[in-house]
Amino acid sequence: MLIKIFVVILLFIIIGSLLSALFYLVRDSGDSNRTVKALTIRIALSLFAFIILMAGYFSGLIQPHGITP
Repeated sequence: MLIKIFVVILLFIIIGSLLSALFYLVRDSGDSNRTVKALTIRIALSLFAFIILMAGYFSGLIQPHGITP
């Protein structure tokens, strides 16, 4: 259960990084590279989330479930 909470918090942080990149894109007039840094952080966090999800799946902490008819 703890890993699921961690993944949800990580997803909110990823969304926050994406929104900050949008803010920097609109606010800055091309003078700085804060947008690129925010998007780089988002990509790194997304890769980290993918690795955490795969590790949780292979270790058995996260069990997939489907819709049963």
